[in-house]
Amino acid sequence: MELTTLTAGAIATLAFQKFLDAGAGKLAEKFTEAAIVKMDDLRKQIWAKLRGRPRVEEVKAIVEQKSQITQEQVNQLAAYLQVAMDDDPQFAREIQMIAHEITLMQVEDNSNMTQINYGGTNYQTRTGAVNTNFFGGSHYHGQK
Repeated sequence: MELTTLTAGAIATLAFQKFLDAGAGKLAEKFTEAAIVKMDDLRKQIWAKLRGRPRVEEVKAIVEQKSQITQEQVNQLAAYLQVAMDDDPQFAREIQMIAHEITLMQVEDNSNMTQINYGGTNYQTRTGAVNTNFFGGSHYHGQK
């Protein structure tokens, strides 16, 4: 992945993922501990760069008080972040590098997928950390 492909929106979403998800448990399912630490660093750099803007300070106060943020608020921060990235290419490179490192530390789903066929109904079951089950029927195309 090229660092330039990481948009301000993607970077802001990574930085505030901890506050978007319904608790640290969900975040730990998706990212390693090291990634979560880097998210905190990324968020601190963003706060420092965007400091002093009234709307940003308002969102920061909400995040600090409630430990949550809405996707709409993340999108608003992303707009400010995009301007900061355009104005300061060095800052843009730094946070893109951190965000890229975070994406490399996502937890992989290495579980197995098994399909069992019984007559007209097929079942697929994935077993692993999440234990998600997918069920579906057969689809016939053409003449039978």
